[in-house]
Amino acid sequence: MTRVALYARYSDDKQSPHSIDDQFRICRMHADKQAWEVVETYSDAAISGSTVILRPGLQALLRDALAGKFDLVLAEALDRLSRDQEDIAGAYKRLRFAGVPIVTLSEGEITELHVGLKGTMNALFLKDLAAKTHRGIRGRVEAGKVGCGNAYGYRVVREIDATGRVTTGEREIVPEEAEVVRRIFRDYAAGKSPRRIAIELNAEGVPAPWGSKWCDSSIRGNRALGSGIINNEFYVGEMIWNRRRRMKNPDTGRVEPRFNPESEWVHVQAPHLRIIEDGLWQAARRRQDSLVHVYEANMAKSRTAAASANRRPKTLLSGLLVCGVCGGSAAKRGNNRFGCVSHIMGKGCTNTRTVNRDALEARVIAGLRDSLMAPEVISEAMRTMVEETNRLNQQRRASRDVDVQRLEKARKAIAGIVAAIEDGGYSRPLMEQLRVLEAEVEVLEAQMAETPADVPDVHPNVANLYRRKVERLIEALDRPEDHDHAAQALRAVIDSIVVTPGEKRGEVLVQLLGDFRKVIAWATERQAAGREPDEASSVEALSVARASRAGMTDQCNERKICETSVCGRPGRGKRFFEISSAVGSGASVCPAC
Repeated sequence: MTRVALYARYSDDKQSPHSIDDQFRICRMHADKQAWEVVETYSDAAISGSTVILRPGLQALLRDALAGKFDLVLAEALDRLSRDQEDIAGAYKRLRFAGVPIVTLSEGEITELHVGLKGTMNALFLKDLAAKTHRGIRGRVEAGKVGCGNAYGYRVVREIDATGRVTTGEREIVPEEAEVVRRIFRDYAAGKSPRRIAIELNAEGVPAPWGSKWCDSSIRGNRALGSGIINNEFYVGEMIWNRRRRMKNPDTGRVEPRFNPESEWVHVQAPHLRIIEDGLWQAARRRQDSLVHVYEANMAKSRTAAASANRRPKTLLSGLLVCGVCGGSAAKRGNNRFGCVSHIMGKGCTNTRTVNRDALEARVIAGLRDSLMAPEVISEAMRTMVEETNRLNQQRRASRDVDVQRLEKARKAIAGIVAAIEDGGYSRPLMEQLRVLEAEVEVLEAQMAETPADVPDVHPNVANLYRRKVERLIEALDRPEDHDHAAQALRAVIDSIVVTPGEKRGEVLVQLLGDFRKVIAWATERQAAGREPDEASSVEALSVARASRAGMTDQCNERKICETSVCGRPGRGKRFFEISSAVGSGASVCPAC
């Protein structure tokens, strides 16, 4: 008696699971008529027929066929095995190699002709079905309906229309979830990481999407794909459909996204779905842009540097400390103390001094409060920066105006010579003059292209703005809930902290280094977060050095360094001037600027 294996499949989880039982029943009836013995059954439930890679039932059938467990495969139709031309041809070749023919109730015994013709017809069916589905969804989206799954903050609305049909594609805002969305956007724009936000939501027992726990990926998502809460345009009342399409990898069978041209995207305004105001949405976008810029800037160094660039500091000063002996990083070791990593790892550094973390943090905050907020320090330094920046901007603008006038004059002369040549006035001197003018135009265009863009003019009241921001920063450092945000803001004021052993036993010199241009941008909020200062600016860095014993007493010497290279005396290099350590005392100024 012929041994038969039955195969059944249905492709959509919206179909009834009884479909497989129905296919097996009619196949058994046919086997009984042919006096065949059914020895095995294989099935794949709710799996598409466009691939065989992710179908365990069909894979098991092919393995058992090669093992000789049955003599024939029986199915309802050839498209139950696969609708893909490549896959059905491969399955047919493997079964024929095992000596196992395929018989279907619709086509009878399968031959190469069936594989070619039916395979092509099934593939065209899939393509036609996909096109009709895509067209139908597009029409619904353009009519203001939602053409995709539901998002957190909304519920699906089902109503009976005038024709008695149940409406689909309607959404309404869930007030409780909408408030959670607003909170997430506020926290993210304020500087909290998606991971921190998720931890706080879980700790408070806030229900997550789909009833699971909150995780950082559901908040962060993927900006390019428009996934994740902070990337969902639904929250500002805009639906964007057809941003991407899904394609199956022929090697893995898994669905992968492919972006469509932006011209094919469908934008539909849905103001009734707005949860987030434009100001908060843009604040979140700026925060994302700053993180992307930091990542891309560090990619030039290494992948490791890029991966760790946006990592949250574990302590207030993590990532800022630098050994003053070898120039390497300093990190926290045992007993809550910071030390040189190169010395700890035995890489040759002789810096054996360590600094207590709490004492070091206290002195850094004191340095911000007592030195970087001193009125005489801020006013004089900021005044110099404002005047120099604005002077350079005016100089660039005047120089560019002159170049524009010369360029226009040269182009008009060229046009006149060309017109004369066209009228028959060709001569050797005329051609030589034309070549001279063309060379002049090339030089002027190259010169104008290389001219650096203006640095934004600095607000005259920047000193007061800076002082108030530092005050708020120091207050935030004392509040545990704002510690993460304050630690990030601290890095806008301080680029690095150099720790150097002093001459005396136990003495440690601590130097705070910051880029003055970044400080100005942070104070005025004119510069996007994380953007590098303009290289054309001639104003270099500002640093404040503090030195004390290991006990971090208040007795210290301070020095403010003016590193302006063009401060009224171009070419004379850097200049230095001293500031008294007593807060509120007078300060001498740079004689040049």
